[in-house]
Amino acid sequence: MKTDPPRSLKRYGTVWRWHFYAGLIIAPILLLLAITGGIFLFKGSIEASIYSEYYDVRPNQDGVTYPPSELIANALTAHEEIETVTSYSPSEEATRSVAIGASFEDGASGTVFMNPYTGESLGVLLDQNRVMERLIELHSELMLGTFGDRVVELTASWTIILIASGLYLWWPRRSKPTLYGVWLPRVRKGKRVLVRDLHAVPAAWLSIGLLIFVLTGMLWTGFWGNGVQHLATSTGQGYPPSIWVGDAPQSLTEDVAESAWAAQKLPVPLSGNAQGYEQVSIDDVVTTGLHRELHPSYTVYFPRSETGSFTLSAFPDQARDEATMYVDQYTGAVLADYRYDDYGLVGKWMATGITIHKGLEFGLLNQLFGLLICIGLVGIIVSGFFLWRRRKPQQHMGAPKAHSIRHNRALLVILLLFAVVFPLVALSLLVVFLLDVFLIQKNKRLKAFFHA
Repeated sequence: MKTDPPRSLKRYGTVWRWHFYAGLIIAPILLLLAITGGIFLFKGSIEASIYSEYYDVRPNQDGVTYPPSELIANALTAHEEIETVTSYSPSEEATRSVAIGASFEDGASGTVFMNPYTGESLGVLLDQNRVMERLIELHSELMLGTFGDRVVELTASWTIILIASGLYLWWPRRSKPTLYGVWLPRVRKGKRVLVRDLHAVPAAWLSIGLLIFVLTGMLWTGFWGNGVQHLATSTGQGYPPSIWVGDAPQSLTEDVAESAWAAQKLPVPLSGNAQGYEQVSIDDVVTTGLHRELHPSYTVYFPRSETGSFTLSAFPDQARDEATMYVDQYTGAVLADYRYDDYGLVGKWMATGITIHKGLEFGLLNQLFGLLICIGLVGIIVSGFFLWRRRKPQQHMGAPKAHSIRHNRALLVILLLFAVVFPLVALSLLVVFLLDVFLIQKNKRLKAFFHA
């Protein structure tokens, strides 16, 4: 007589099944994200090497530099195809060029690099030709725009489920777990056991770090990330209203400038009455940034309308140095000055998490830690693939037999919580449910193939 397996064994099989199929489906995209993310950790060094002809300058003996207004005028003279100057980035250090953002007559956008000591142009680099910009576009949205962004977000969401389910499967059931097979791989138990341990053991070691990188990366996503930003703002963990001076803001910082995560939803204050006034000089705006002791990595974004303001944005390596400041384009008055200390608690956590994700917060140590996570993730994916191929029977995919999750309340509640926190997970679960009910369960071959 055939007896039903114990409930604990059913639960283990169900978790294994979800872990198996989720991993198999998202593995290609996750592999791509790991590789591109590992490269992007060294963006600064890579760009400094590739674009040294644009970046590097030699200071003159007296150290005197051209004022910003003259550098912009020289750039316009040297490159007549410039239509509009959009931003100005001072030199971060004595051996670094000045970067002038511009849009061109053919519709392209790019950067004119100027030698601040000679006033000469070092050349133009179009945004579309920047290697690391294309890499981050691949990493963040698969070069597929909004659709790609949602796919990456869905992959990241399911990665969190993979981490949780993987830890459940790895967790030792013995009262006295052994060192090997739990914390260290078993190298003398045969290839099958070794491949299993090379998948499970590193995954357990890297799980916390991987979770941090996944969650901080999701802050940039268009759906979940925007939701977190709005939630932080609405609960008072975003920008404080006390920083405002003057008229009520109308547009958001993310619409006019590249800014720190905590400042993207920050409304931009309006400049005063334009009647009878001329726009203040960029020299005065840069001087204001200097007097306010902004981090030298800041960029000045020019107003886009008669009521807009100059936006000074700095999001350097350390989150504590982030700043977003607005200057009235007619009077030069500082309308708002938003620093890391002004962030809410959530904003500070997220800002620090993002700089860690980008490999910046703790310098080389941070980069090596991130690289370890990325290389480890590649190893986990590859070992998981080989583990599946070695175990896969010919008649079906190799997943454990399906058991209804409705009879396991704990798993059902956990899955529903994931669906609530990550809405795209809920959508994907609905798709899986519909495919199972209306396609797999009604086709004998599919049912056998998926072991359903």
